[in-house]
Amino acid sequence: MSNFQISVLFFLQLAIILGACRLVGRLVKPFGQPQVVAEMITGVLLGPSLFGLLMPGFHAALFPKPTLTVIYCVAQVGLALYMFLVGLEFDVGLIRQRVGSAVAVSWAGILTPFVLGCGLAWSFKDRFPLFSPTTKTWEAALFMGAAMSITAFPMLARIIRERGLAGTSLGTLALAAGSSDDAAAWCVLAIVLASFTGKVSIAVFAIGGGLLYALFMLGIARPRLERFFNRLEADDQKRGLVIPLTVVLVMLCAWATDSMGIYAVFGAFILGASMPRGAVAHHIETRVEPLTVSLLLPMFFINSGLNTRIGLLNSVVLWGVALVILLGACLGKGIACGVAARLSGEPARESFAIGALMNSRGLMELIILNIGLERGVITPTLFTVMVIMAVVTTLMAVPLFNLAYKPAKAGIGPNQVPV
Repeated sequence: MSNFQISVLFFLQLAIILGACRLVGRLVKPFGQPQVVAEMITGVLLGPSLFGLLMPGFHAALFPKPTLTVIYCVAQVGLALYMFLVGLEFDVGLIRQRVGSAVAVSWAGILTPFVLGCGLAWSFKDRFPLFSPTTKTWEAALFMGAAMSITAFPMLARIIRERGLAGTSLGTLALAAGSSDDAAAWCVLAIVLASFTGKVSIAVFAIGGGLLYALFMLGIARPRLERFFNRLEADDQKRGLVIPLTVVLVMLCAWATDSMGIYAVFGAFILGASMPRGAVAHHIETRVEPLTVSLLLPMFFINSGLNTRIGLLNSVVLWGVALVILLGACLGKGIACGVAARLSGEPARESFAIGALMNSRGLMELIILNIGLERGVITPTLFTVMVIMAVVTTLMAVPLFNLAYKPAKAGIGPNQVPV
């Protein structure tokens, strides 16, 4: 296809994708599901699992391979900008006040599912075609542990944001634990990939580089960014530079952490947490958020859905494997995090809510799975099983969260959580 043909088709794709996302959003809203879940469902519906199955010719014509690269790139831009906005609202002070709960929930959300994942990989590896023949048992165990430990950080962030919990103690605690869990899971994945390439430097660079980046941004760069952007905001002639310079920094930070192997979302998120609050943050949010949420971010969920093939799970035995993995995922993540929060002194309602949020895997899971599939660690069969687990745990998150935060006053709708 020529560049002109790709650009023409992309506009049609964009119209169909955004229209479908809003339509599905209206359909799932009465069930208490936020727009972010609707976009995840829309991605699967527009992918080969349904649309491609029912109308293969039309699907192939609408989403030819040359256009998928464009969708992927737009998706990454939208995700980076959104995670920057989440970091912009991240209240580090609340974490300092409740560091014990944050550490307990984070460790419970890492260790328990990691151990269960390792055990499941050890049990299933020689019985089912889940891992490639070149994958060693310990590599399979580490990969499965990392995949089970992941949290749907972008989705968790958007649910918290849509519920008006960004900046609250509950929202900040969930974001802190989720970000820590995902960072640890990516570090384990770096070790697995390093073992496949035989280069220990990959893991060292990813883990060490990510830690140095976070320390530099939050410690050294933060006060300098505050002084610089506050001066721009206070000058009427230079205020117009705030947005373009911010976007440049987001792209550079996303590139930096992506190059390290930690993933772009963490670079953007940490930059947001390092930016000044007050007038600067308000200026950035009012201009960057509308287009990011309405246009760019849905492309991230659609991109992952287009690469998901639920039809590969085609035997009763594999459905049994999927059920065992799903139960292990809920036990290791949702229940473990909820119990840890309760033992740390959090109220029962908030503990249940934290467990429900932490249990969602979402498309961060799909990112890890795609990497594992591309690098030859897992087979398409395990990829499909884990996708089902990710979808189900994510769909469970909002109903369980709403169960914890039942509307306490008349007039509060199912999508509004009193805080």
